[in-house]
Amino acid sequence: MLQRLRRRPMTVGELAEKLPVTRPAVSQHLKILKQARLVGERREGTRHYFNLNAETLLDLRTFVDSLWEDAVASLARYIAKQKRKRRHLDK
Repeated sequence: MLQRLRRRPMTVGELAEKLPVTRPAVSQHLKILKQARLVGERREGTRHYFNLNAETLLDLRTFVDSLWEDAVASLARYIAKQKRKRRHLDK
């Protein structure tokens, strides 16, 4: 769904057209994505258009990047520790 919403805002019906799930299932997914603030909703008459929430996605990207940076730093510490151990054993 997020992939499809990257292109443009879409209605539930448009999203459901090419997904192997029912419209109610798409609506349920959108409800959860709205609660997580990953998508927004705009109403035009009786139509509801859903779009990606760029601000929240940027916050999520920043968070995931920080996790990656922590993992890389942890790996670097582990490698340095292993090198010190190896040097100590080689003496």
